[in-house]
Amino acid sequence: MSKVVSESIEMWLDDQGSGDGDVVVEYHKFIARKFIFITFCVIIAVIAAGFTMTYGPYEIGFLETYSILMEHITGQVSDELKDSIIWEMRLPRIAAGLIAGAGLAVAGATMQSVLKNPLADPYTTGISSGALFGASLSIAFGVRVISGEYGTVVNAFIFSLIPTIVIVLISKIRNSSPTTMIMAGIAVMYIFNSITTVVKLWADPNALSDLYRWQIGSLANIHWTDVPLMLSVTVAGSLILFILSKKLNILALGDDNAKSMGINADNLRIICLVIVALVTASIVSFTGLIGFVGLVVPHIVRLFVGSDNRFAIPSSLVFGSAFLVICDQIGRALFKFSLEVGVITAFIGGPMFLYLILRRR
Repeated sequence: MSKVVSESIEMWLDDQGSGDGDVVVEYHKFIARKFIFITFCVIIAVIAAGFTMTYGPYEIGFLETYSILMEHITGQVSDELKDSIIWEMRLPRIAAGLIAGAGLAVAGATMQSVLKNPLADPYTTGISSGALFGASLSIAFGVRVISGEYGTVVNAFIFSLIPTIVIVLISKIRNSSPTTMIMAGIAVMYIFNSITTVVKLWADPNALSDLYRWQIGSLANIHWTDVPLMLSVTVAGSLILFILSKKLNILALGDDNAKSMGINADNLRIICLVIVALVTASIVSFTGLIGFVGLVVPHIVRLFVGSDNRFAIPSSLVFGSAFLVICDQIGRALFKFSLEVGVITAFIGGPMFLYLILRRR
């Protein structure tokens, strides 16, 4: 009898062991699919960037563009004209598109996680309204913090951070719950929008046209001197948010659960808000208000990698880069006149977001 029992126990243990092995295999496949998606997005971004470099009045072959890049990097330039076209005219725009798409998508994924709201994006806290007000003062009336070429950029950057400062102060006085932050952001947004409307009413028609073009978002006027600030802030901010991704996962379980695990939910939420504000401000101050990237991209990404921020944040980064570069190319290639990228992202993002709503109910 004891022999039968012992044999039964051994068989049960063997079954459990094989079950655990199957679970481990499935888990590794699950993780591998996430990395495959990220790798696929990187490849798409590289191909999109290469194809964009070929487009323009002066035709350059797809493979030839990469050859020109390598020649420039190694200092063995064989064609000065093509090298100048690629490096001085086309590549800064592509670099800005990759950086802006990455930064806005990461910021959107973080805001949706921190605020526990699927409609949150980088502009939820009033960053866009502050940036628009700063740009309005510069373009319409020439009122700038600093004079010179970067007057509008500095204005937009500084004023975009004011709503964040207000929200942080309010959160310290009351509490930093998602509801408080969203409501404070909406209040600040309406205040800045009303003042900006007054500026528009008093602005010269020519200045108003420039302001409108800035408002819808564009990559057309980007130069190499604009890239370093965007790149450094976006990389640093994305890296910090990725490091905090595990804590963001815990925060998604609720503030009480986060506090029981030693995480200060209020401080974490404020830290993420400040990082998102800096990343977004560094982008929109150069490109204008490019919408829908931070709203739609994280939702698309979560269909493939789930809600785990350890994968959602890097996936949003690479997918956002590819998405914005492709949108910019669509605006340039499908219309007789170059259509600003902010219009294209709205054209694509709106229907796509409706589809996601219907699909996920």
